[in-house]
Amino acid sequence: SCVHTENCFVPTSEIIAVEETEVNKKQRNIGKWQKMAKPHAFTVYYVKKARNHRWRCSDVTFWCVDEHLCNQWIQALKELLERQKSRPKQLLVYINPYGGKRQGKRIYEQKVAPLFSLASISTDVVITEHANHAKDNLFEVNINKYDGVVCVGGDGMFSEVMHGLIGRMQKDSGIDQNNPKAPLVQCNIRIGIIPAGSTDCICYSTIGISDPVTSALHIIVGDCQPLDVCSIHHNNTFLKYSVSLLGYGFYGDILKDSEKKRWMGPMRYDYSGFKTFLSHHYYEGTISFQPAKHTLGSPRDKDSCRTGQGCYSEGPWWAEEMTDRNLLKFRRGKHQEWKVIKGKFLAINAVNMSCACPRSPKGLSPAAHLADGSADLILVRKCSRFDFLRYLVRHTNQDDQFNFSFVDVYRVKSFQFTSKLSEDNESNVTDTGKKRFGQFCRDHPACCCNTANSTWNCDGEILDSSAIEVRVHCQLMKLFARGIEENCKDEAAYSQSSVEQLL
Repeated sequence: SCVHTENCFVPTSEIIAVEETEVNKKQRNIGKWQKMAKPHAFTVYYVKKARNHRWRCSDVTFWCVDEHLCNQWIQALKELLERQKSRPKQLLVYINPYGGKRQGKRIYEQKVAPLFSLASISTDVVITEHANHAKDNLFEVNINKYDGVVCVGGDGMFSEVMHGLIGRMQKDSGIDQNNPKAPLVQCNIRIGIIPAGSTDCICYSTIGISDPVTSALHIIVGDCQPLDVCSIHHNNTFLKYSVSLLGYGFYGDILKDSEKKRWMGPMRYDYSGFKTFLSHHYYEGTISFQPAKHTLGSPRDKDSCRTGQGCYSEGPWWAEEMTDRNLLKFRRGKHQEWKVIKGKFLAINAVNMSCACPRSPKGLSPAAHLADGSADLILVRKCSRFDFLRYLVRHTNQDDQFNFSFVDVYRVKSFQFTSKLSEDNESNVTDTGKKRFGQFCRDHPACCCNTANSTWNCDGEILDSSAIEVRVHCQLMKLFARGIEENCKDEAAYSQSSVEQLL
Protein backbone atom coordinates (compact mmCIF):
# COMPACT_ATOMS: atom_id res chain seq x y z
CA SER A 1 0.00 0.00 0.00
CA CYS A 2 1.00 3.63 -0.48
CA VAL A 3 0.94 6.19 2.30
CA HIS A 4 -1.05 8.53 0.05
CA THR A 5 -4.62 7.55 -0.72
CA GLU A 6 -4.54 9.49 -3.99
CA ASN A 7 -2.89 8.34 -7.20
CA CYS A 8 0.63 9.66 -7.65
CA PHE A 9 2.35 9.56 -11.05
CA VAL A 10 5.91 10.88 -11.19
CA PRO A 11 8.24 10.87 -14.21
CA THR A 12 11.61 9.31 -13.44
CA SER A 13 13.18 12.56 -14.65
CA GLU A 14 11.55 14.35 -11.72
CA ILE A 15 12.46 11.94 -8.93
CA ILE A 16 15.04 13.63 -6.71
CA ALA A 17 16.20 10.72 -4.56
CA VAL A 18 15.22 7.32 -3.11
CA GLU A 19 16.18 6.38 0.44
CA GLU A 20 15.58 3.43 2.74
CA THR A 21 13.36 4.49 5.63
CA GLU A 22 13.86 3.32 9.18
CA VAL A 23 10.58 2.42 10.86
CA ASN A 24 10.89 3.03 14.60
CA LYS A 25 8.71 1.70 17.40
CA LYS A 26 6.65 4.88 17.66
CA GLN A 27 5.75 4.70 13.96
CA ARG A 28 4.76 1.02 14.30
CA ASN A 29 2.03 1.99 16.77
CA ILE A 30 0.41 4.26 14.19
CA GLY A 31 -2.69 2.64 12.66
CA LYS A 32 -1.29 1.96 9.18
CA TRP A 33 1.75 0.12 10.51
CA GLN A 34 0.03 -2.03 13.19
CA LYS A 35 -0.93 -4.90 10.87
CA MET A 36 2.71 -5.55 9.95
CA ALA A 37 4.90 -7.58 12.25
CA LYS A 38 8.15 -6.15 10.87
CA PRO A 39 7.57 -3.53 8.16
CA HIS A 40 10.26 -2.34 5.73
CA ALA A 41 9.94 0.99 3.97
CA PHE A 42 11.53 3.37 1.50
CA THR A 43 10.83 7.02 0.65
CA VAL A 44 10.74 8.59 -2.80
CA TYR A 45 11.51 12.33 -2.94
CA TYR A 46 10.14 13.99 -6.06
CA VAL A 47 9.33 17.33 -7.68
CA LYS A 48 5.84 18.60 -6.97
CA LYS A 49 4.72 21.38 -9.30
CA ALA A 50 2.60 24.13 -7.80
CA ARG A 51 1.11 27.27 -9.26
CA ASN A 52 3.07 30.03 -11.01
CA HIS A 53 5.94 27.71 -12.01
CA ARG A 54 6.87 27.04 -8.38
CA TRP A 55 8.47 23.66 -7.60
CA ARG A 56 8.70 21.97 -4.23
CA CYS A 57 10.30 18.80 -2.91
CA SER A 58 7.63 16.35 -1.83
CA ASP A 59 7.92 12.75 -0.68
CA VAL A 60 5.93 9.55 -0.45
CA THR A 61 6.76 6.49 1.66
CA PHE A 62 6.08 2.86 0.70
CA TRP A 63 6.32 -0.19 2.91
CA CYS A 64 5.94 -3.96 2.90
CA VAL A 65 6.78 -6.96 5.12
CA ASP A 66 9.18 -8.49 2.57
CA GLU A 67 12.65 -6.98 3.09
CA HIS A 68 13.93 -8.46 -0.19
CA LEU A 69 11.07 -6.89 -2.18
CA CYS A 70 11.70 -3.54 -0.52
CA ASN A 71 15.40 -3.66 -1.43
CA GLN A 72 14.52 -4.63 -5.01
CA TRP A 73 12.36 -1.51 -5.34
CA ILE A 74 15.10 0.70 -3.92
CA GLN A 75 17.70 -0.79 -6.26
CA ALA A 76 15.45 -0.53 -9.32
CA LEU A 77 14.62 3.12 -8.65
CA LYS A 78 18.26 4.03 -8.01
CA GLU A 79 19.23 2.40 -11.30
CA LEU A 80 16.60 4.53 -13.04
CA LEU A 81 18.13 7.64 -11.50
CA GLU A 82 21.62 6.57 -12.59
CA ARG A 83 20.41 6.57 -16.19
CA GLN A 84 19.61 10.27 -15.95
CA LYS A 85 22.97 11.27 -17.44
CA SER A 86 22.16 14.98 -17.59
CA ARG A 87 22.12 15.25 -13.80
CA PRO A 88 25.10 16.98 -12.16
CA LYS A 89 27.22 15.13 -9.61
CA GLN A 90 29.84 17.80 -8.84
CA LEU A 91 29.10 21.53 -8.73
CA LEU A 92 31.17 24.66 -8.20
CA VAL A 93 29.15 27.17 -6.17
CA TYR A 94 29.82 30.91 -5.86
CA ILE A 95 27.94 32.82 -3.17
CA ASN A 96 27.75 36.62 -3.10
CA PRO A 97 27.25 37.44 0.60
CA TYR A 98 26.67 41.15 -0.08
CA GLY A 99 24.12 41.13 -2.92
CA GLY A 100 20.44 42.03 -2.56
CA LYS A 101 19.41 41.86 1.09
CA ARG A 102 22.64 40.10 2.09
CA GLN A 103 20.76 36.81 2.41
CA GLY A 104 22.70 34.76 -0.15
CA LYS A 105 24.69 32.63 2.31
CA ARG A 106 21.66 31.95 4.51
CA ILE A 107 19.45 31.07 1.52
CA TYR A 108 22.03 28.61 0.20
CA GLU A 109 22.74 26.92 3.54
CA GLN A 110 19.12 26.62 4.66
CA LYS A 111 17.19 26.03 1.43
CA VAL A 112 19.60 24.76 -1.24
CA ALA A 113 22.45 22.80 0.39
CA PRO A 114 20.08 20.24 2.03
CA LEU A 115 18.49 19.51 -1.37
CA PHE A 116 21.89 19.06 -3.05
CA SER A 117 22.88 16.71 -0.23
CA LEU A 118 19.64 14.73 -0.59
CA ALA A 119 20.35 14.33 -4.32
CA SER A 120 23.95 13.17 -3.60
CA ILE A 121 25.48 16.20 -5.33
CA SER A 122 28.91 17.17 -4.02
CA THR A 123 29.83 20.85 -4.03
CA ASP A 124 32.85 23.12 -3.76
CA VAL A 125 31.65 26.42 -2.29
CA VAL A 126 33.42 29.77 -2.76
CA ILE A 127 32.22 32.82 -0.80
CA THR A 128 33.14 35.82 -2.95
CA GLU A 129 35.04 38.58 -1.16
CA HIS A 130 35.19 41.34 -3.77
CA ALA A 131 33.99 42.31 -7.23
CA ASN A 132 35.12 39.93 -10.00
CA HIS A 133 36.26 37.32 -7.43
CA ALA A 134 34.19 34.61 -9.15
CA LYS A 135 35.21 35.76 -12.63
CA ASP A 136 38.92 35.68 -11.78
CA ASN A 137 38.59 32.35 -9.96
CA LEU A 138 37.01 30.71 -13.01
CA PHE A 139 40.21 31.35 -14.96
CA GLU A 140 42.21 29.38 -12.37
CA VAL A 141 40.13 26.37 -11.30
CA ASN A 142 40.15 22.94 -12.96
CA ILE A 143 36.85 23.55 -14.67
CA ASN A 144 36.66 20.08 -16.23
CA LYS A 145 36.00 18.38 -12.87
CA TYR A 146 32.62 20.10 -12.56
CA ASP A 147 29.26 19.35 -14.18
CA GLY A 148 28.08 22.91 -13.63
CA VAL A 149 28.68 26.26 -11.99
CA VAL A 150 26.08 27.69 -9.60
CA CYS A 151 25.87 31.36 -8.62
CA VAL A 152 23.95 32.48 -5.55
CA GLY A 153 23.01 36.14 -5.92
CA GLY A 154 21.30 38.49 -8.36
CA ASP A 155 21.74 39.27 -12.04
CA GLY A 156 25.08 40.95 -11.30
CA MET A 157 26.47 37.76 -9.79
CA PHE A 158 25.24 35.74 -12.77
CA SER A 159 26.88 38.20 -15.17
CA GLU A 160 30.19 37.84 -13.34
CA VAL A 161 30.09 34.03 -13.52
CA MET A 162 28.99 34.14 -17.17
CA HIS A 163 31.88 36.44 -18.13
CA GLY A 164 34.33 34.19 -16.27
CA LEU A 165 33.06 30.99 -17.85
CA ILE A 166 32.79 32.31 -21.43
CA GLY A 167 36.16 34.03 -21.09
CA ARG A 168 37.76 30.84 -19.79
CA MET A 169 36.35 28.83 -22.72
CA GLN A 170 37.72 31.31 -25.27
CA LYS A 171 41.12 31.47 -23.56
CA ASP A 172 41.43 27.66 -23.51
CA SER A 173 40.52 27.58 -27.22
CA GLY A 174 42.85 30.41 -28.24
CA ILE A 175 40.00 32.73 -29.28
CA ASP A 176 40.64 36.50 -29.14
CA GLN A 177 37.59 38.09 -27.48
CA ASN A 178 38.66 41.51 -28.77
CA ASN A 179 37.92 40.42 -32.33
CA PRO A 180 34.23 41.23 -32.91
CA LYS A 181 34.06 38.78 -35.83
CA ALA A 182 35.63 35.84 -33.97
CA PRO A 183 33.41 32.72 -33.81
CA LEU A 184 33.13 32.09 -30.07
CA VAL A 185 33.37 28.60 -28.57
CA GLN A 186 30.17 27.34 -26.98
CA CYS A 187 30.18 26.74 -23.22
CA ASN A 188 29.03 23.20 -22.48
CA ILE A 189 29.23 23.67 -18.71
CA ARG A 190 25.81 24.76 -17.47
CA ILE A 191 25.21 27.68 -15.12
CA GLY A 192 22.65 27.47 -12.33
CA ILE A 193 21.14 30.57 -10.74
CA ILE A 194 19.96 30.58 -7.13
CA PRO A 195 18.17 33.95 -6.92
CA ALA A 196 19.23 36.01 -3.91
CA GLY A 197 19.62 39.53 -5.29
CA SER A 198 17.66 42.74 -5.70
CA THR A 199 16.98 41.88 -9.37
CA ASP A 200 16.51 38.33 -10.69
CA CYS A 201 15.31 39.04 -14.24
CA ILE A 202 17.19 36.12 -15.83
CA CYS A 203 15.69 33.59 -13.42
CA TYR A 204 12.21 34.96 -14.00
CA SER A 205 12.61 34.86 -17.78
CA THR A 206 14.06 31.33 -17.99
CA ILE A 207 12.15 29.48 -15.24
CA GLY A 208 9.10 31.65 -14.65
CA ILE A 209 9.67 32.50 -11.02
CA SER A 210 12.37 33.91 -8.76
CA ASP A 211 12.49 31.21 -6.08
CA PRO A 212 15.63 29.52 -4.64
CA VAL A 213 14.03 26.08 -4.07
CA THR A 214 12.56 25.96 -7.59
CA SER A 215 15.94 26.88 -9.09
CA ALA A 216 17.74 24.26 -6.97
CA LEU A 217 15.34 21.54 -8.15
CA HIS A 218 15.88 22.49 -11.81
CA ILE A 219 19.62 22.06 -11.18
CA ILE A 220 19.13 18.68 -9.46
CA VAL A 221 17.03 17.16 -12.26
CA GLY A 222 19.65 18.33 -14.78
CA ASP A 223 17.57 20.67 -16.92
CA CYS A 224 19.32 22.34 -19.84
CA GLN A 225 18.26 25.56 -21.56
CA PRO A 226 20.54 27.03 -24.27
CA LEU A 227 20.83 30.81 -24.21
CA ASP A 228 21.86 33.41 -26.78
CA VAL A 229 24.55 35.87 -25.72
CA CYS A 230 25.38 39.28 -27.21
CA SER A 231 29.02 40.37 -27.46
CA ILE A 232 29.62 44.12 -27.31
CA HIS A 233 32.70 45.76 -28.83
CA HIS A 234 34.06 49.24 -29.40
CA ASN A 235 36.98 49.86 -31.79
CA ASN A 236 37.98 46.18 -31.84
CA THR A 237 38.01 46.13 -28.06
CA PHE A 238 35.75 43.74 -26.14
CA LEU A 239 33.52 45.49 -23.60
CA LYS A 240 30.89 43.11 -22.21
CA TYR A 241 28.55 40.19 -22.80
CA SER A 242 24.80 40.68 -22.43
CA VAL A 243 21.99 38.13 -22.02
CA SER A 244 19.01 40.29 -21.08
CA LEU A 245 18.80 44.08 -21.57
CA LEU A 246 21.08 46.38 -23.52
CA GLY A 247 19.46 49.81 -23.16
CA TYR A 248 20.43 53.32 -24.28
CA GLY A 249 18.63 56.54 -23.47
CA PHE A 250 15.87 56.00 -20.89
CA TYR A 251 17.18 52.81 -19.24
CA GLY A 252 20.80 53.94 -19.52
CA ASP A 253 19.97 57.26 -17.85
CA ILE A 254 18.09 55.49 -15.04
CA LEU A 255 21.09 53.28 -14.29
CA LYS A 256 23.56 56.17 -14.43
CA ASP A 257 21.47 58.23 -12.00
CA SER A 258 20.72 55.32 -9.65
CA GLU A 259 24.42 54.45 -9.28
CA LYS A 260 24.86 57.74 -7.40
CA LYS A 261 22.11 56.77 -4.95
CA ARG A 262 23.09 53.26 -3.85
CA TRP A 263 22.48 54.33 -0.26
CA MET A 264 18.75 54.30 -1.05
CA GLY A 265 18.75 50.55 -1.72
CA PRO A 266 16.37 49.05 -4.33
CA MET A 267 14.12 52.14 -4.02
CA ARG A 268 16.75 54.09 -5.99
CA TYR A 269 15.46 52.56 -9.24
CA ASP A 270 11.95 53.97 -8.66
CA TYR A 271 13.35 57.39 -7.78
CA SER A 272 15.73 57.52 -10.74
CA GLY A 273 13.05 56.18 -13.08
CA PHE A 274 10.62 58.94 -12.11
CA LYS A 275 13.35 61.59 -12.37
CA THR A 276 14.47 60.31 -15.79
CA PHE A 277 10.88 60.23 -17.04
CA LEU A 278 10.39 63.88 -16.04
CA SER A 279 13.66 65.01 -17.64
CA HIS A 280 12.47 63.46 -20.95
CA HIS A 281 15.88 63.49 -22.65
CA TYR A 282 16.05 62.34 -26.23
CA TYR A 283 19.15 61.52 -28.26
CA GLU A 284 19.80 61.81 -31.97
CA GLY A 285 21.96 59.18 -33.54
CA THR A 286 22.25 56.43 -36.14
CA ILE A 287 21.47 52.77 -35.63
CA SER A 288 22.33 50.18 -38.29
CA PHE A 289 21.40 46.52 -38.05
CA GLN A 290 21.24 43.21 -39.86
CA PRO A 291 17.74 41.69 -39.81
CA ALA A 292 17.62 38.12 -38.51
CA LYS A 293 15.87 36.54 -41.48
CA HIS A 294 16.73 32.99 -40.42
CA THR A 295 14.50 33.06 -37.33
CA LEU A 296 10.94 31.88 -36.96
CA GLY A 297 8.28 34.42 -36.03
CA SER A 298 8.52 38.13 -35.33
CA PRO A 299 8.60 40.34 -32.21
CA ARG A 300 4.89 41.12 -32.63
CA ASP A 301 3.47 37.64 -33.28
CA LYS A 302 2.56 37.09 -29.60
CA ASP A 303 4.21 33.66 -29.80
CA SER A 304 5.90 33.60 -26.40
CA CYS A 305 9.00 31.53 -25.75
CA ARG A 306 7.88 28.26 -24.12
CA THR A 307 9.39 24.93 -23.09
CA GLY A 308 9.44 22.27 -25.79
CA GLN A 309 10.01 24.47 -28.82
CA GLY A 310 12.06 22.20 -31.04
CA CYS A 311 14.80 24.56 -32.21
CA TYR A 312 16.22 24.88 -28.71
CA SER A 313 17.43 21.35 -28.18
CA GLU A 314 19.44 20.89 -31.37
CA GLY A 315 20.19 24.48 -32.38
CA PRO A 316 18.38 26.73 -34.86
CA TRP A 317 16.44 24.95 -37.60
CA TRP A 318 18.73 26.21 -40.36
CA ALA A 319 22.03 25.16 -38.77
CA GLU A 320 22.10 21.45 -39.65
CA GLU A 321 21.78 21.96 -43.40
CA MET A 322 24.58 24.50 -43.67
CA THR A 323 27.95 23.34 -44.91
CA ASP A 324 30.92 25.66 -44.42
CA ARG A 325 30.57 26.82 -48.04
CA ASN A 326 26.86 27.50 -47.70
CA LEU A 327 27.45 29.31 -44.42
CA LEU A 328 30.00 31.56 -46.15
CA LYS A 329 27.46 32.36 -48.87
CA PHE A 330 24.85 32.99 -46.19
CA ARG A 331 27.15 35.46 -44.44
CA ARG A 332 28.08 37.28 -47.65
CA GLY A 333 24.69 37.16 -49.30
CA LYS A 334 21.57 39.25 -49.19
CA HIS A 335 20.80 38.05 -45.66
CA GLN A 336 23.62 40.31 -44.50
CA GLU A 337 22.15 43.56 -45.83
CA TRP A 338 22.27 46.41 -43.33
CA LYS A 339 19.30 48.60 -42.55
CA VAL A 340 20.17 52.14 -41.42
CA ILE A 341 17.90 54.33 -39.31
CA LYS A 342 18.65 57.91 -38.23
CA GLY A 343 16.44 59.68 -35.74
CA LYS A 344 15.78 61.15 -32.32
CA PHE A 345 15.25 58.43 -29.74
CA LEU A 346 13.99 58.38 -26.17
CA ALA A 347 15.15 54.77 -25.81
CA ILE A 348 17.04 52.13 -27.77
CA ASN A 349 16.65 48.65 -26.25
CA ALA A 350 18.02 45.31 -27.40
CA VAL A 351 16.84 42.18 -25.56
CA ASN A 352 17.78 38.50 -25.84
CA MET A 353 14.83 37.42 -23.68
CA SER A 354 11.48 38.84 -22.66
CA CYS A 355 13.04 40.58 -19.62
CA ALA A 356 9.90 39.71 -17.66
CA CYS A 357 9.75 40.46 -13.95
CA PRO A 358 7.00 40.69 -11.30
CA ARG A 359 6.30 44.33 -12.20
CA SER A 360 6.26 43.60 -15.92
CA PRO A 361 4.95 40.03 -16.34
CA LYS A 362 5.28 40.19 -20.15
CA GLY A 363 8.63 42.01 -20.16
CA LEU A 364 10.09 44.46 -22.66
CA SER A 365 9.55 42.10 -25.60
CA PRO A 366 6.98 39.38 -24.79
CA ALA A 367 7.76 37.28 -27.89
CA ALA A 368 11.58 37.37 -27.60
CA HIS A 369 13.11 33.89 -27.79
CA LEU A 370 15.92 32.56 -25.61
CA ALA A 371 17.94 30.58 -28.13
CA ASP A 372 17.16 31.39 -31.77
CA GLY A 373 20.27 33.45 -32.55
CA SER A 374 18.53 36.82 -32.54
CA ALA A 375 17.78 39.83 -30.37
CA ASP A 376 14.75 42.11 -30.47
CA LEU A 377 15.76 45.72 -31.16
CA ILE A 378 13.21 48.24 -29.86
CA LEU A 379 13.43 51.87 -31.01
CA VAL A 380 11.32 54.42 -29.13
CA ARG A 381 11.37 57.69 -31.08
CA LYS A 382 10.91 61.18 -29.69
CA CYS A 383 7.34 61.69 -28.55
CA SER A 384 5.42 63.57 -25.87
CA ARG A 385 5.73 62.66 -22.20
CA PHE A 386 2.12 61.48 -22.22
CA ASP A 387 2.71 59.13 -25.17
CA PHE A 388 5.89 57.78 -23.59
CA LEU A 389 3.96 57.13 -20.37
CA ARG A 390 1.33 55.22 -22.38
CA TYR A 391 4.13 53.07 -23.80
CA LEU A 392 5.63 52.37 -20.36
CA VAL A 393 2.24 51.49 -18.85
CA ARG A 394 1.69 48.83 -21.50
CA HIS A 395 4.55 46.80 -20.02
CA THR A 396 2.24 46.06 -17.09
CA ASN A 397 -0.89 44.98 -18.99
CA GLN A 398 -1.94 42.76 -21.87
CA ASP A 399 -2.05 45.41 -24.63
CA ASP A 400 0.35 45.36 -27.58
CA GLN A 401 3.17 47.59 -26.34
CA PHE A 402 4.57 48.04 -29.87
CA ASN A 403 1.31 49.39 -31.30
CA PHE A 404 2.44 53.02 -31.37
CA SER A 405 3.51 55.15 -34.33
CA PHE A 406 6.68 56.18 -32.44
CA VAL A 407 7.79 52.60 -31.59
CA ASP A 408 9.60 50.30 -34.03
CA VAL A 409 10.77 46.76 -33.27
CA TYR A 410 13.05 44.50 -35.31
CA ARG A 411 14.46 41.01 -34.88
CA VAL A 412 18.21 41.34 -35.53
CA LYS A 413 21.41 39.32 -35.37
CA SER A 414 23.78 42.28 -35.07
CA PHE A 415 23.64 46.06 -34.84
CA GLN A 416 25.85 49.12 -34.47
CA PHE A 417 25.23 52.53 -32.96
CA THR A 418 27.17 55.76 -33.33
CA SER A 419 26.65 59.51 -32.93
CA LYS A 420 28.39 62.74 -33.88
CA LEU A 421 29.57 63.34 -30.32
CA SER A 422 31.11 59.89 -30.09
CA GLU A 423 32.50 60.12 -33.62
CA ASP A 424 34.36 63.32 -32.77
CA ASN A 425 36.34 61.42 -30.17
CA GLU A 426 36.31 57.88 -31.45
CA SER A 427 36.99 56.22 -34.78
CA ASN A 428 34.22 54.67 -36.84
CA VAL A 429 32.89 51.37 -35.42
CA THR A 430 31.30 50.15 -38.64
CA ASP A 431 32.93 47.99 -41.26
CA THR A 432 30.70 49.08 -44.15
CA GLY A 433 32.90 51.95 -45.27
CA LYS A 434 30.24 54.55 -44.55
CA LYS A 435 30.58 57.15 -41.82
CA ARG A 436 27.32 57.28 -39.97
CA PHE A 437 26.80 60.02 -37.49
CA GLY A 438 24.27 61.96 -35.51
CA GLN A 439 24.06 64.32 -32.64
CA PHE A 440 22.49 64.19 -29.21
CA CYS A 441 19.65 66.53 -28.29
CA ARG A 442 17.27 67.13 -25.41
CA ASP A 443 14.17 69.17 -24.73
CA HIS A 444 16.20 72.08 -23.36
CA PRO A 445 18.52 73.31 -26.14
CA ALA A 446 20.29 75.67 -23.74
CA CYS A 447 21.61 72.65 -21.85
CA CYS A 448 22.40 70.56 -24.92
CA CYS A 449 26.07 71.51 -25.10
CA ASN A 450 26.59 70.36 -21.53
CA THR A 451 25.13 66.93 -22.18
CA ALA A 452 27.81 64.34 -22.87
CA ASN A 453 26.12 61.08 -23.85
CA SER A 454 23.55 58.75 -22.55
CA THR A 455 25.10 55.49 -21.41
CA TRP A 456 24.37 51.88 -22.29
CA ASN A 457 22.78 49.79 -19.58
CA CYS A 458 24.24 46.31 -20.08
CA ASP A 459 22.40 43.84 -17.84
CA GLY A 460 22.44 46.42 -15.05
CA GLU A 461 26.02 47.60 -15.55
CA ILE A 462 27.18 50.82 -17.21
CA LEU A 463 29.20 50.65 -20.42
CA ASP A 464 31.91 53.28 -20.81
CA SER A 465 31.41 53.81 -24.55
CA SER A 466 28.26 55.01 -26.30
CA ALA A 467 29.40 53.89 -29.78
CA ILE A 468 29.16 50.10 -29.84
CA GLU A 469 29.05 47.08 -32.13
CA VAL A 470 26.81 44.21 -31.01
CA ARG A 471 26.59 40.64 -32.30
CA VAL A 472 24.28 37.81 -31.20
CA HIS A 473 25.97 34.43 -30.60
CA CYS A 474 23.42 31.64 -30.95
CA GLN A 475 23.20 29.33 -27.92
CA LEU A 476 26.63 30.34 -26.63
CA MET A 477 25.87 29.10 -23.13
CA LYS A 478 23.50 26.83 -21.22
CA LEU A 479 21.49 27.19 -18.04
CA PHE A 480 20.09 24.68 -15.58
CA ALA A 481 16.56 25.62 -16.70
CA ARG A 482 13.89 24.48 -19.15
CA GLY A 483 12.32 27.76 -20.22
CA ILE A 484 8.81 28.82 -19.26
CA GLU A 485 6.40 25.91 -19.01
CA GLU A 486 2.74 26.36 -19.79
CA ASN A 487 0.73 26.78 -16.62
CA CYS A 488 -0.77 23.56 -15.36
CA LYS A 489 -2.78 22.42 -12.37
CA ASP A 490 -1.06 21.54 -9.14
CA GLU A 491 -1.35 17.83 -9.80
CA ALA A 492 -0.40 17.46 -13.44
CA ALA A 493 -1.11 14.28 -15.34
CA TYR A 494 2.16 12.90 -16.65
CA SER A 495 2.94 10.79 -19.71
CA GLN A 496 3.13 7.01 -19.97
CA SER A 497 6.94 7.20 -19.57
CA SER A 498 6.32 8.00 -15.92
CA VAL A 499 7.02 5.56 -13.15
CA GLU A 500 3.80 3.66 -12.75
CA GLN A 501 1.90 4.05 -9.50
CA LEU A 502 3.83 2.26 -6.80
CA LEU A 503 1.72 -0.14 -4.76
